[in-house]
Amino acid sequence: MKNRVQLIGNVGNDPEVRTLENGNKLAHITIATNESYKNEKGEKVEQTEWHRVTAWGKTAEIIEKYVVKGKEVAIEGKLSHRSYEDKNGEKKYITEVVVNEILFL
Repeated sequence: MKNRVQLIGNVGNDPEVRTLENGNKLAHITIATNESYKNEKGEKVEQTEWHRVTAWGKTAEIIEKYVVKGKEVAIEGKLSHRSYEDKNGEKKYITEVVVNEILFL
């Protein structure tokens, strides 16, 4: 099996893009996916999931140029898990999708 993620959703924020010392670009966005279902009372329930998305290089440049809050996109990438220590020395964990490909819908 492969580590592969495909999402279609709306961008929740304008991209945060940085240029690293080596000239490579790094972009972060969030994508909201919506799902609806009926609960045991027959009522329609809407559920929104937020996904942290990271892109590097050319893909980050494309995101910087064309992506804005609210735009509908389809992405393909892989799940990545990492941790870091914040300013207070507390360990924080992040799960994100590292993008290989983005399509504008």
